[in-house]
Amino acid sequence: MAQIVRQSKFRHVFCKPVKHEQCMSDIRVTEITWDSLFCDVNPKFIALITRGAGGPFMVIPVNKVGRIDKDYPFVDAHKAPCLEVAWSPFNDNVIASCSEDTTCKVWVIPDRGLSRNLVEPAVELCGHQKRVNTLAWHPTANNVLLTAGGENIMYLWNVGTGEALLEIAGHPDQIFSISFNYDGSQFVTACKDKKIRILDSHTGAVLHEGVGHEGVKPQRAIFVKDGLVLTTGFTKRSERLFALRAPEDLSTPIIEEELDTSNGVLFPFFDEDTGLLYLCGKGDCAIRYYEVNNEAPFVHYINTYTTSEPQRAIGFQSKRGISSEENEVVRIYKLTTKGIVDILQFFVPRKSDLFQHDLYPDTRSTIPAMTAEEFSEGKNAPPNRQPVNAEAAAASAKPKVAVVKKANILNTLAPTAAESPQAKSYSETPSAQSSAAPSPRPSSQASPRQRPVVVDDDMGIVTMREQAPSRPASSRASRSEIPPKEEPKTDPMKPKQAVQLKSRADRDEPGAMTAGQRRAAAELDRIKRDQSRLPDAEELAPPIPQGGQSASRRSSNADIGKVPTNMEELLEDLMKMKAVLRQHERRIRMLEEEIAERNMSNAYSF
Repeated sequence: MAQIVRQSKFRHVFCKPVKHEQCMSDIRVTEITWDSLFCDVNPKFIALITRGAGGPFMVIPVNKVGRIDKDYPFVDAHKAPCLEVAWSPFNDNVIASCSEDTTCKVWVIPDRGLSRNLVEPAVELCGHQKRVNTLAWHPTANNVLLTAGGENIMYLWNVGTGEALLEIAGHPDQIFSISFNYDGSQFVTACKDKKIRILDSHTGAVLHEGVGHEGVKPQRAIFVKDGLVLTTGFTKRSERLFALRAPEDLSTPIIEEELDTSNGVLFPFFDEDTGLLYLCGKGDCAIRYYEVNNEAPFVHYINTYTTSEPQRAIGFQSKRGISSEENEVVRIYKLTTKGIVDILQFFVPRKSDLFQHDLYPDTRSTIPAMTAEEFSEGKNAPPNRQPVNAEAAAASAKPKVAVVKKANILNTLAPTAAESPQAKSYSETPSAQSSAAPSPRPSSQASPRQRPVVVDDDMGIVTMREQAPSRPASSRASRSEIPPKEEPKTDPMKPKQAVQLKSRADRDEPGAMTAGQRRAAAELDRIKRDQSRLPDAEELAPPIPQGGQSASRRSSNADIGKVPTNMEELLEDLMKMKAVLRQHERRIRMLEEEIAERNMSNAYSF
């Protein structure tokens, strides 16, 4: 059976923009018409190409809020308009810029931002004969920068020394975009001659080449999952589309999908940690995002975020600058035509507040995998990885469960002995509803039609009545032959209670009691309390004078400290102790009742 709904943890990704009161505003947007993002972001700063004489761009801390003053310091970078800026992947204070003045410059920004205009670059890369169209940092080698010029030549620079490591020629027309693969061993270019080329980073040789989109407008190409190439461009009818291509056959796309009709160039951004693809167009009001995986059709549409303001510049924050506590997967900085920097946060809804390991695998580290010298020698290395949030990942790491074996207590209990059930009549079965002793008659003499009959429902009196008109003589004779029951020996010093009183609650099974039963139970409890107040014979005995002790008193004193030698002496001592405890309990109960009566009289006395 075919799957109706595709299973994915990113199917419900949603965007939540930050309020304008918490964003930057009053940014002077550049007016040049060049197909570039005009913005780049890292965890410390945001760089925006602005309007001004020459080619200035502003570097502002990302946590700054409110209006940006007109006299805010900027980087006076070039003598001609600045076309693109890019932060170094290994140093958040280093940024590179390229311009129409044929130069590419590298700048070092102070930790606290700019306090005055910055006019002196750290390194100036001169080698192009025409404007520098675009630039890209190497993802694993430190201080390696790739630039593409208007003369259709690319240079690979060692920024630390300012020398060119490699000059790459062979493109017949203008180069629109350049992008490195995962480890930087290859890079892909999109050219105005409508061809997509994959080149070797060390030699500059063309490894794969194919025809891209048919439109004459600029197209762009990036590497995505498993070395595949994703391209955006136009058809002959100026319809925007994207395509996923295999490196071995770039001319034949794996999939191709048309989006809409517009003049804005689509800029793709791929998050290699989550596999999400974002398509943003210059002058558009919408941002589309997809998920790229190995299941057909390989690029799955998720949703579109739409606003009323078109985007003039766009910057994507790295994973080191997002909030993992809120399950944020990407943060986009969008500069509108009104000069407001909107912050768009994309979240994955989760119920748990713990760190989500599946959403945040280890991302690229700020420690380079190799130096520029090692790269120039032909070395390739995968990027170093680091946790997105090391503290949260360590705190939410599940400890190993230690299995503690305990002794089985139930195994020590002996099993219940199996007894064969014997048929008994109702009169012989001990009942909780009958206060009388069970009948001594054998089961063979019992009448099978004997039933309990309730005489008084309010008082709860239960008697046994026979439904038969008469009893056989043999049963009467058998009762007369029963020997009399021996009475237990009683202590002549203690008064004998004539009646053993029990409350209804002690005799009956648990259940609802009627009003009459509750009254009878309360009356029985009152009688018990009155009887408990009567003193015992020991209490009524006359006190013995201090001068002369009786023989019993002397014998009792002599018994103090004596260890019982047989069972009779031990039982005698236990009976004495019980008698003393009963006396103390009775006195305590009498005192408590007296205190309760006094409290009641004090409470209701007027």
